[in-house]
Order: sequence, then structure tokens, then C-alpha cells
Amino acid sequence: MARVRPTSEHGKTARAADYRRLHLPCSMLKGISPLLSPDLLDALYRMGHGDEIVLADAHFPAESTGPRCLRADGLRIPALLDAILPLLALDSYVDHPVAMMATVEGDSADPRVEQAYREAIDRHDPGCPSIAKLERFAFYDRAAKAFAIVATGETAKYGNLILKKGVTPV
Repeated sequence: MARVRPTSEHGKTARAADYRRLHLPCSMLKGISPLLSPDLLDALYRMGHGDEIVLADAHFPAESTGPRCLRADGLRIPALLDAILPLLALDSYVDHPVAMMATVEGDSADPRVEQAYREAIDRHDPGCPSIAKLERFAFYDRAAKAFAIVATGETAKYGNLILKKGVTPV
């Protein structure tokens, strides 16, 4: 099978620089992580204080749980936290602005998952209270009411996380 080289809008064979322009994000913003897609940035911007966003692991039924599912395939949640938390104030008026799914009785979770999340949270919001643990179906119910669910590439069991947005300082 012959390879087809991309062409520019003028029909000529594209140079390497043209090829990169066609297949990479068309713009970058200073101070904004390239891990944040335009759709995720839009969701973070549109959220009001008290709204929640779910960072769902790869096992979570994101598409069927909430009305607004955003894709962050291949991205791990700690990296997304490092991209999101410089932009998103966590709610300081609630006891637990961050929640995880609790393990089901008889099952186990890797404590390094929560530790990695906590380290990322502490880098950006060191005063944030402990991470709440929600029973599995309570987590699903809360996720269904979230502003958005972000389907990530996180493969850790019980890697789901809910962030509650606070008041953004002006």
C-alpha cells in the first residue's frame, strides 16, 4: 500500500512543519497545561462554586453515568490534578471538597493511589481537608449530578475522584 503524504490547503505536499501544524494542538497558552483540552478548560470555566467535576478512572462508566462526559484518554489523574488545580479553587466552605470511592467490603485498594492524589492536592491547596470516602453507589449518585465527568486513562482500582469547585479569588 502506498503512503499518502498530507497536503497543505494549496494542494502541495506538506512540509514537516505543516504536518505538525495539522496534527498537533493549534495553539498553546502560557501557564495552561497542554494536558487540558479545550472542552475541559471550557467546563472548568463554566462551573460555578459548589459544582463538581469527576475525574473518573478507566473502569468507571463515565459515558452512561452523567450527561456531560469529557475524554482525557491516556492521562493519569495525578497529572490532571497538577493541570487542573492551579486553575480551580477547591470549596473551602465544605468539610471535604475532594472525595474518592470507598473500597467495597472484601476488596482492597492500593494506598499509593490516594497518596499520589493527596500529594498533587497539597502542592496546590495545602490546607485542603482530608479526602472523603463515599460508598460505591453513593459515589455513582453524586457523579450523576456532577457538572462533568472526565474519563481518564487512570488504571488504578478505586481511582475515581470528585472535586468541588470553590469561589475563585478575584
